[in-house]
Amino acid sequence: MLSPRTIELVKATVPVLAEHGPAITTRFYELMFTNHPELLNVFNHANQRQGRQPMALANAVYAAAANIDQLETIIPVVKQIAQKHRALSIKPEHYPIVGKHLLLAIKDVLGEAATDDIINAWAEAYGVIADVFIQVEKDMYKEAETQSGGWKDVRRFVVARKVEESDVITSFYLKPEDGQAIASFEPGQYLTVRVQPEGHKNTHYRHYSLSNAPSSDTYRISVKREDGNASSPAGVVSSYLHLAVHEGDIIEATAPAGDFTLKRGTSAPVLLLSGGVGLTPMTSMLHTLASEEPEREVYYIHAAQNRAMHALSSEIAALVEEHERVHSFVCYEQASDSDTCDHVGYIDAAWLASVVPAAILAEADVYFCGPVPFMKAIYQALETLQVDRSRVHYEFFGPAGSLEQ
Repeated sequence: MLSPRTIELVKATVPVLAEHGPAITTRFYELMFTNHPELLNVFNHANQRQGRQPMALANAVYAAAANIDQLETIIPVVKQIAQKHRALSIKPEHYPIVGKHLLLAIKDVLGEAATDDIINAWAEAYGVIADVFIQVEKDMYKEAETQSGGWKDVRRFVVARKVEESDVITSFYLKPEDGQAIASFEPGQYLTVRVQPEGHKNTHYRHYSLSNAPSSDTYRISVKREDGNASSPAGVVSSYLHLAVHEGDIIEATAPAGDFTLKRGTSAPVLLLSGGVGLTPMTSMLHTLASEEPEREVYYIHAAQNRAMHALSSEIAALVEEHERVHSFVCYEQASDSDTCDHVGYIDAAWLASVVPAAILAEADVYFCGPVPFMKAIYQALETLQVDRSRVHYEFFGPAGSLEQ
């Protein structure tokens, strides 16, 4: 239990964190990686360069400070972060390292304003917060290892098939090298692969949504090749998978994880929306709905730049053909005369309302995923259409952010 004085001091820092949070967390990562370069084997370097990881950490720190007297209110956020920690093999011994460098960063950024009383209060509060994460993650590690087909840390998989799905997306079918059973997963969850491309001194972890329905012996991930541009370098892991990994090769992975999952066992209709490679969790959900709950009405809307960038289209079309309650619509940002789609341009509230019946919008469980601009547009469209927020679910690829305009 935290003392009333500690709670008072930590909550008093909330306005300061709101103003200086990103600066503090950016400095935190600089200090931690300087003193513990081995942690570069875990953290996503691209998210560091783009500022997404520091911003996500700043938001988490802000939430913890604002709710330090009622930490139970942030347990859902803790569980979401803990899912990724478990997938990345973050262990209890890492937490003191994080705490030490977070306090050093606060002192560096705030200077004399970070009094001994404030630093001591934050040290005490961090200890309590870390214990919450450690306990939640302990349960997750146990479940991942002891479930049927589960395993501890990483496991070796053979690339049984490699299939080009579009100009930028390729699917990898993974079977366990040991030939034993694999853990099932919930539609919407991801597999975390660990690779060390030639010429790289660090290992790299990346989360990739599972794009097939749960199977007894095969995982499928469908990976977009991030080619990079003038402002952003090419993706290290996606490029490696596309260009250097072939059928018969071995990659390592941790057990499936993630809390963006399909709600099953209900008669409610389902609305799935995806942009670009955001179709991967949606495809898994769609397969599962079609095979296990065919009585549910399902509307699936996918947005891509054009036909050449649209992956898994034949697979989705086959599901629509086989299941009368599955309805699919395609939106292309740009379309040539030979492209066939239902809408050219962007998805907005008006077009969404024109293809999804009002009765479905009023009752459906809604799931969406894709690039952040796409997600913000969908979120705004759903707000405009007054879709109940309690039925809206979404997943960021990478560190969590905000969809508020």
